[in-house]
Amino acid sequence: MPAVARRWLSACFVAVLTVLALINFADWRPLRINSTTNVGGKDVELNPPSLTAVNPNEQRFHWANVPQRYPVSSMLPIPTGRPLKIPNIQHASFLKKEEKTEVRKIREARLQTVKGNFEHAWKGYKKHAWMKDEVSPVSGGSKDPFGGWAATLVDSLDTLWIMGMREEFNAAVAEVTNIDFTKYAGEVINVFETNIRFLGGFLGAYDLSENQILLEKAIEVGEMLYVAFDTPERMPMTRWNWTALASEQAQVGPDTVFLAEIGSLSLEFTRLSQLSKNPKFFDAIQRIMDVLDSQQNRTKLPGMWPMTVSAQYGGSPSDGGFSVGALADSFYEYLPKQYMLLGGLSNQYRKMYEGSIEVMKQHNFFRPLNRENLNILISGNVQVGTDGVKLEPQAQHLACFTGGMVGIGARIFERDDLETAQRLIDGCIWSYQSMPTGIMPESSYLIPCDADCRWDESKWHQGVKNRQNKAEGSAQDLIFDQNLQPGFTEVAERSYKLRPEAIESIFILYRITGDTSLQDTAWKMFQAIERYTKTHIAHAAIDDVTTTVAPKADSMESFWMAETLKYFYLIFSTPDIISLDDYVLNTEAHPFKRPKQKGWWIWKA
Repeated sequence: MPAVARRWLSACFVAVLTVLALINFADWRPLRINSTTNVGGKDVELNPPSLTAVNPNEQRFHWANVPQRYPVSSMLPIPTGRPLKIPNIQHASFLKKEEKTEVRKIREARLQTVKGNFEHAWKGYKKHAWMKDEVSPVSGGSKDPFGGWAATLVDSLDTLWIMGMREEFNAAVAEVTNIDFTKYAGEVINVFETNIRFLGGFLGAYDLSENQILLEKAIEVGEMLYVAFDTPERMPMTRWNWTALASEQAQVGPDTVFLAEIGSLSLEFTRLSQLSKNPKFFDAIQRIMDVLDSQQNRTKLPGMWPMTVSAQYGGSPSDGGFSVGALADSFYEYLPKQYMLLGGLSNQYRKMYEGSIEVMKQHNFFRPLNRENLNILISGNVQVGTDGVKLEPQAQHLACFTGGMVGIGARIFERDDLETAQRLIDGCIWSYQSMPTGIMPESSYLIPCDADCRWDESKWHQGVKNRQNKAEGSAQDLIFDQNLQPGFTEVAERSYKLRPEAIESIFILYRITGDTSLQDTAWKMFQAIERYTKTHIAHAAIDDVTTTVAPKADSMESFWMAETLKYFYLIFSTPDIISLDDYVLNTEAHPFKRPKQKGWWIWKA
């Protein structure tokens, strides 16, 4: 072939390759982001994500390939070895006790009623809000408060499995592959909520079904959340503006964070390391726990952590508010549960729990004045200031998990705290039974007993006036106008948001004690909740539990089907269903398999 012809063919070949390359590049789509973001009060231009995070041939963004600006040089190892023998949680009588026929029939009828309510809510979600985060149970619309990642579907997966709804479970798993965790209907991701609902939801459903799709999605969510840890101190961005990862500006972790948000990632990340054989997830949360461990005895109430903590190494928490309720709750809940998930091979979590529970018993737990003169406990808040330690006698529905936590701690650590657990749970039961609807409000205030805890109506009246700063006027008028029940000085938040914490603790105490009267208590609670929350579509939160004409809110958060209905179902199930000796449940009630002393070994790095 003449030289001129060869040169002409070579030029054509190069041109064709160039065109193909341009076409391929044009087809590539990076993660869609805003062109600017606000950093330090200034608009900063954003660059597209690093090309190493994208495989142009697959045209898909991979969170695992996002380069770390502050990589970990040496991983903290997950504890390895043979799990310790941890005392059983469940009552020994469950192994040998015969159930009478009439008792079984009542229990199974209640079980089916609970399942029927779940099926009703699931049907409403499928019809009106399929693949959306939440259904609007009054109007029939939908909401996406969690970025449009089908929160109700993911949160409900293991409940579907537990209730034996295999066809619905399989259909839901088939849809899981369509959830795109590279797209988000918003700008800021709540790392805590994403962790407990999505990562926890996939892990729990996988541990029950062993469906590989669910583990793959769990790893995908874990890889995404891991990017939020890419800060100089390796402390996560708890409210994460993920578009900033594409900026040349480095992520900087917050100086202070809510205790529950940064301290409630341990179970999910640990289980993900165990299942994926990747130690980086455990490393990520262990660094957090080491920081918090170092702060435990340097707070204003040594032994406990304030609701707002320092997220920096060497930082000292300066906040003076201490609670086991909102903003702190699940951090404490996870201490004994993490001990179990690690097979007892890390004593750190036991030490942290036992150091905090003693302080709670001394300062947070109080006996409220009540007309029935019941020996109950409520978990309140504490403020520490220049005038010392002061109790704020608030009763939060969120804090009702405390009785279950204390009961578990009493069993696995062989502590003499079971009576305390029972009294805390009785306090929440009393709060339910005191309301006209039979449902506990979100938040209320009570009167702590002094040396004499016998009912005194004049003390109650004076407490109402003191709480509401009414030096003049009649307490009776305040009580009438606000429909206050005896013992309550204020109902600050009158709503019921379909929360699970009370039935959660009642279920745990039932499994610990075998006391079947707790099933009767649970049934009365369930009947009240069903009566006031059920709609033609699903179930709705209610705005005011102090009146039997309780207006419904157009809201059904995913934890109704993930937690509340699950716990009601489990308390009427046979005790071998999700045995607490086989599973540890995260704060969204997703069951993770516990390591066994025989036949089950924690993954060794």
